[in-house]
Amino acid sequence: MTRVNTLVAKELRSYFVSPVVYVVGAVFLLIVGLLAYIYIVFTGAQAIQLMQVQGQAQINLNDLVFRNLFSSVRFVLLIVLPILTMRLFAEEKKLRTFELLMTSPIGLNEIVAGKFVSVFVLFLGLLGLTGLIPVTLALFSDFDWYPILTGYLGLALLGALFLSIGVLASALTENQIVAAFVSFGLLLFLWLLAGVGSLLGDTPAGQVISYLSFMEHYDHLVRGLVDTRDLVYFASALVLMLFLTHRVVDSTRWK
Repeated sequence: MTRVNTLVAKELRSYFVSPVVYVVGAVFLLIVGLLAYIYIVFTGAQAIQLMQVQGQAQINLNDLVFRNLFSSVRFVLLIVLPILTMRLFAEEKKLRTFELLMTSPIGLNEIVAGKFVSVFVLFLGLLGLTGLIPVTLALFSDFDWYPILTGYLGLALLGALFLSIGVLASALTENQIVAAFVSFGLLLFLWLLAGVGSLLGDTPAGQVISYLSFMEHYDHLVRGLVDTRDLVYFASALVLMLFLTHRVVDSTRWK
């Protein structure tokens, strides 16, 4: 674990000396904050209308603000996270430090784990900053915290899946832009599987294809439903992506 921690620290230092992480982080937080503001203003306008019509207003912030916010943030992650992962292996290959990394005393499992953990820690930091939204809103209104916590759990698991796919894409090429587009394409493919599954309906093929998409599993967590099947999906998909990354890196070091 000490070697993994060393590699994680090295990767985090390389992130923070680059302007990319600051730009991506600022854009991510700005978009999430703007979305939250829009949903809060819209909910406030609805409350005013109900007060004028009925004389009272009972607004469910969990449904009108947070559920919509969590549903919208996945679109942001689809674009932002491939940018965070595109440099992990691609930059090593471009700078010709990949061979040095492969011949270091760090094992291949530790290299893949360290690369993934570093970007996941960075993502959790950005996600933690968005926690200021419900904390601030709690000062002015009451709402149920449980679906918010499960929603953040869903975001963490979804982000881990997206990042693992991005790490795999970065291992496939030495061009960072290509890695970002490959990652985006794979994520979009998994996204569209949900639509294909809905078209096939309640058939065995439709159920299997729908299960392969992250949409349904993430939506369950956003609605406050913690199901073992959803947790198994994210865990198994994460392990599969990291295993494929391990195989790709292992095959390229012998070329």
